[in-house]
Amino acid sequence: MAETPTIHDIEARPEHAGQRVDRFLADAIGSLSRSRVKSLMETGWASRDGLPLTEPAEAVRPGSRYQLKVPPPIPARPEAQEIPLEILFEDRHLIVVNKPAGLVVHPAPGNADGTLVNALLAHAGEELSGIGGEARPGIVHRLDKDTSGVMVVAKTERAHHVLSEAFATRDLSREYLALCWGLPAPAEGDIEGAIGRHPTDRKRMAVVTKGGKHALTHYRTERAFGTGAALLRLKLATGRTHQIRVHLAHINHPVVGDPVYLRRIPAAASSLPKATRDALLAFPRQALHAATLGFRHPVTGEALAFSAKLPEDMQMLLDGIVV
Repeated sequence: MAETPTIHDIEARPEHAGQRVDRFLADAIGSLSRSRVKSLMETGWASRDGLPLTEPAEAVRPGSRYQLKVPPPIPARPEAQEIPLEILFEDRHLIVVNKPAGLVVHPAPGNADGTLVNALLAHAGEELSGIGGEARPGIVHRLDKDTSGVMVVAKTERAHHVLSEAFATRDLSREYLALCWGLPAPAEGDIEGAIGRHPTDRKRMAVVTKGGKHALTHYRTERAFGTGAALLRLKLATGRTHQIRVHLAHINHPVVGDPVYLRRIPAAASSLPKATRDALLAFPRQALHAATLGFRHPVTGEALAFSAKLPEDMQMLLDGIVV
């Protein structure tokens, strides 16, 4: 059971006016460094007068009430937990799973347990323990919590090294399926744009002109639903945080259900019948699925390829679309 965070509730007085808020909070709390406070702020653990506060350099406002939540420390070694897994392949070197939406990959603040790592430790036991590091044993790549699909996990240090290198150099094949708003034109193409932290919202990524990392996404329209929505197949030439979600939002075709990058009702929604529009707007997560993964076995060199069908919620959503 995850512990609850420690909450610090502090009211700013006139003498605090103009101070950086991260330094003000660190001084007021006493037990946290300014860098730790800054990190907590940037990851969503702070508020001012009940509103999210993510900018550490903001000037303190006298009379305002500031709150900082400090999550409990994450154990260096995650515990094994019996959580069902859909295993697509396993040998003594690796495991390939179909991760369901809603499952966090590894323990992190706010998700100390109940993760894929906890489930894998229960399944593989000591085979997995410590591979690639105690906190994230076996993990060579990630999917967002609410993205489903194929993942590979290493069971030996050799496999971890070789697979990590394959992901770093893109010496593998991966395809995603995404339901997006609107109909991209052309029906097939590339989205290119450097990705970095959003300039004003540190919890989001964005296509940026300075300081980002090169990112390239190829897409192909699999199925069009009039001009209101489309099912896309996507391949990543790079592997940036939230890359597909950021790139599709950047070209004004955000992923249906995306809680971070879908900021308003898309104009394309007006072209759909009300029942379809309402169903798409009500979908509770990003409609994004890692459909295929192909790579060479890290020990034998054999070419391996795996696929996972669309999860039931996405399939039902697609089946119910009327245009």
